[in-house]
Amino acid sequence: MSMDRKIENKGKKWRRLAWIGGTGVIVILVFYQIVFGDKSSRLNVDTDKITVEQIREDAFLDFIAVIGTVEPIQTIYLDAVEGGRVEKIYQREGVMVEAGEPLAQLSNTSLLLDISNAETNYARTVNDLRMFRVQLEQQNLSSRSQLLDLNLSMRQYERRYRNNKVLMEQEHISREEFEISKEQFEITQKKLDLFRDTYKQDSLYRILQLGAMETTLTNMEKNMELVYQRLEAMELASPVYGELATLNLEIGQMINRGERLGRINILDSYKLRVEVDEHYISRVTQGLKGDFEFAGNRYELVITRIYPEVQAGRFAVDMEFTNGVPAQLRIGQTFRIRLELGESRKAILIPRGGFYQSTGGQWVFVVDPSGSHAYRRQIRIGRQNPRFYEVLEGLEPGERVIVSSYDNFGDVDRLILR
Repeated sequence: MSMDRKIENKGKKWRRLAWIGGTGVIVILVFYQIVFGDKSSRLNVDTDKITVEQIREDAFLDFIAVIGTVEPIQTIYLDAVEGGRVEKIYQREGVMVEAGEPLAQLSNTSLLLDISNAETNYARTVNDLRMFRVQLEQQNLSSRSQLLDLNLSMRQYERRYRNNKVLMEQEHISREEFEISKEQFEITQKKLDLFRDTYKQDSLYRILQLGAMETTLTNMEKNMELVYQRLEAMELASPVYGELATLNLEIGQMINRGERLGRINILDSYKLRVEVDEHYISRVTQGLKGDFEFAGNRYELVITRIYPEVQAGRFAVDMEFTNGVPAQLRIGQTFRIRLELGESRKAILIPRGGFYQSTGGQWVFVVDPSGSHAYRRQIRIGRQNPRFYEVLEGLEPGERVIVSSYDNFGDVDRLILR
């Protein structure tokens, strides 16, 4: 009996083997990619949407760009020495005024009353001093007259005493009469000595009293001068020659003592008030130089004053001209100044760009020599000027980096450049 033998389909077998082999290869590739593959995140970037610059080594000019505002070389402020009512205004803003030229007239009835009282007190004191001197002279004459009388009496008693002493020794007078003459002489002598002491003390006291009154009168004279100066201050006058920049007065306005009334600009020269970022506060010192261009000429400046107060992250300095002042300057005009912070020296430079705001200068995307991709690299940046950053570590001359903003790149490690 014959039996039929099953014939195996060889094509189906080979297809199964191929499928198993392909699956194995795929598994091996996936495993390799997981274990040994590049795990970095990537982002496709169009090259026309980024800016690529080349790193170079060149002289680093250590300067910053700042804005300077033109100000007068000196400003004199006008304050009210005495309060009062504005009666007249002689000048207005914008005119040139001479030193001592009247600007406005004030009035103050209380001040006039004070002056009247001061004059009355002064006149009374002068009269009292005059009367006191007359009295002193009269007392002096009276004392001198008494002194003469006592001297005369003492001589007379002394002469009688000496004569009686001789007569008594010759027994021409009694002892009682001699003793009386002796006592009269001695008491008169003591009276004379006492009067001289009293006269001396009275003279010293009168001298001190007279000096005190004269001192009082001198002080009153000084006070009178001050009062008259207050009266003179009712006429507001220019203390210097210059431009009357402001005068904040109106007819009938009441002014308080010490109130700011205006200012005068001295236009012999000009200075520039410059605002500097507080980041540079430790590097900005007096004597630093700067320059700017105006009307085809370059003008040089030097820092003459630094204001220590920091406001809104900035501090101010004054810069004065060293090689002439531009013509037709106007107060309030601004210039872009290049302020030097130090001497230039060789350094590796990277152009400024938006990348710094994204990375803080801690890393950049370096373009591969093939130009097909860019990858992260840590760097360290030092000084900076308006055009370049100084690279201290991480980059070499000739390398190319992306300097435009990284804000749209996210947190990727590699950029695929298309």
